[in-house]
Amino acid sequence: MRQHQQGMTFVGLLCVLAMVGVIGYAGVRLLPVYLNYMKVTRSMEAAATDFKSDNPDMAGMRRSLEKHWQIEDVDEVQAKDVEFNKDESGLVTMHVAYDHPVPYIANVSLSVHFDKTVKVQ
Repeated sequence: MRQHQQGMTFVGLLCVLAMVGVIGYAGVRLLPVYLNYMKVTRSMEAAATDFKSDNPDMAGMRRSLEKHWQIEDVDEVQAKDVEFNKDESGLVTMHVAYDHPVPYIANVSLSVHFDKTVKVQ
């Protein structure tokens, strides 16, 4: 008789496939969230490059950001949620932080926190 094991049992294979399925489903549910975040960051960087000057207009930057988000179809965050800060040296930064909950299975949700700061130079 042989004393060593060979391969994986069917129950072990089902457990591995179930784990891969749960993680894969989470990835499928989170992919649109991260694509939306990429739209937000791309729009913020585009608005920052539109206003590269010595004294950028913050209201104009907010309007430009709204237009970029309208074109990109960003709906999870609004332009009013973006904070514009100007430091002593005149450097303007745009900062946005938001949470995006995604329904997962039944009453379980996945929540992703995004935080992005863009410098206008």
